[in-house]
Amino acid sequence: MVCAVRAGESISSVAGRFAVARSTVRFWVERAGDQRLDRVDFSDRSAGPRESANRTSRETEDLVLAIRRELREESPLGECGAEAIARELRRRRVRLRPSVRTIGRILLRRGALDGRRRMRRPAPPPGWYLPDLAAGRAELDSFDIVEGLVLQGGRQVEVLNGVSLHGGLAESWPCAAIYAKTVVSALTGHWRRFGFPDYAQFDNDTVFQGPHAHRDTVGRVTRLCLSLGVTPVFAPPRETGFQAAIENFNGRWQAAVWNRFHFDSRQALRSQSSRFITAHRRRRVARIEAAPSRWEIPLHWTLDLQHLSGGRIIYLRRTDDSGRASLLGQTFAVDRNWPHRLVRAEVALKDERIRFYALRRRAPEEQPLIKEISHHIPRKNFKE
Repeated sequence: MVCAVRAGESISSVAGRFAVARSTVRFWVERAGDQRLDRVDFSDRSAGPRESANRTSRETEDLVLAIRRELREESPLGECGAEAIARELRRRRVRLRPSVRTIGRILLRRGALDGRRRMRRPAPPPGWYLPDLAAGRAELDSFDIVEGLVLQGGRQVEVLNGVSLHGGLAESWPCAAIYAKTVVSALTGHWRRFGFPDYAQFDNDTVFQGPHAHRDTVGRVTRLCLSLGVTPVFAPPRETGFQAAIENFNGRWQAAVWNRFHFDSRQALRSQSSRFITAHRRRRVARIEAAPSRWEIPLHWTLDLQHLSGGRIIYLRRTDDSGRASLLGQTFAVDRNWPHRLVRAEVALKDERIRFYALRRRAPEEQPLIKEISHHIPRKNFKE
């Protein structure tokens, strides 16, 4: 267009030939001026001003940096952040003082911040602490107890909740109180209906794990799991992430059931909870069907609490400052070069061995064996 106008063609004819407005032709002709065409900047430009009207002046930014250097070298407290700089500007009665947030942006823009940004690493896959579970070749059911619920009239209620890791298969059992026998009965019925998984995960409550006062205690729930070939997994105390699936479901259950309705009886609570569980399964039917296969309980199987069969019990633990881990009511020396780190302790009942594997969220696929020790769990009579 500019070439055509410079060659003597009128602006109206150029606009008609290129199917643009005459103002557009004038705009580019004025942009080109008398310059050679290969030196004209034909790129689009913002219609706004080159600099923001409220941008902090260069002199003010330089003053902020100068005050920061002075405070860093001479301040008795050694404070040289945005708030300290703002206080100093007020003390000096600078007329056009930037706000604390603006000072922070100036320091960031000029590269004057000392702090380092936290590096965000991708989260490990679900069930990363068990290789076959993370690979999607096995399923895990997580169970937990919701306590502290009170019905009208002061009657206590506790809820045992369960959800599978990959399939999201959920179940809920509101009861007056949850005991080990309650858990065994609930899990047996649930697994008879839907099949049992490869792993069952619990926290370290005595209801699940058994009494903590005695060494080498194998509780009722653990014996149920071992009898069926399910590997019980006990999450590390006071650790986040390992119980995320069941804790998330606990919150969902309380939001959808407990907090929405008024219950004057446990039966009413069970009825509403059952409606929620049915809808929850219906919503996740595709995910449940795509999850790893579950196993059917043998037709003539019965639970024998006196017989402690083979299998594994897994404890996820964090070592202390000496590299020791606590499980089965005692402390085992693992590796003094692995202090305050996660380990997976696998108690092999048939082999009478405990194997400790190193765990790191940063490298979930690397789980080397760092210690193996002999350990015999006495076969005592179980008090039913």
